[in-house]
Amino acid sequence: MSALFEKLHHICIVVHDIDKAQAWYESIGIAPWVSYPPLSEYEELDMPSQTGFLSLKYRICNLPNIQFQLCEPGPEPSPQRAHLDSKGEGVFHIGFEVPDADAAEALARAQGLPVLMRGRRANRTGFTYYDSASDGGVNLLTRATNLPGK
Repeated sequence: MSALFEKLHHICIVVHDIDKAQAWYESIGIAPWVSYPPLSEYEELDMPSQTGFLSLKYRICNLPNIQFQLCEPGPEPSPQRAHLDSKGEGVFHIGFEVPDADAAEALARAQGLPVLMRGRRANRTGFTYYDSASDGGVNLLTRATNLPGK
């Protein structure tokens, strides 16, 4: 499975208040932050709750060696909301870059990793979350993109 998880891309932290969390990170020199593009750009979604997914707020900070993400779930049901409610603020997932989202997902499924949720844009870039928190302590994610800065 190492081919799926060779290139670390980001760490995503769920928070109660994204503005407060961003201000704290900025106060210790982790900046600049930008809003993640609208989640509505994903045309194909397989989510426990599409409404919950579309209510997520994301901000990203591109450091020289890794991207930090902050995620504030809305009140609607989502895995991120469930994590925040049951475990509190902290790392929700670790994201890895892959060249092809569909091929990575097929390989992960063949190797027994269950899919938690997934999304694809029209150009087939996108992401897949794997339901790995109960075995590995955190959800894993693969993502493929050809969009600069994403």
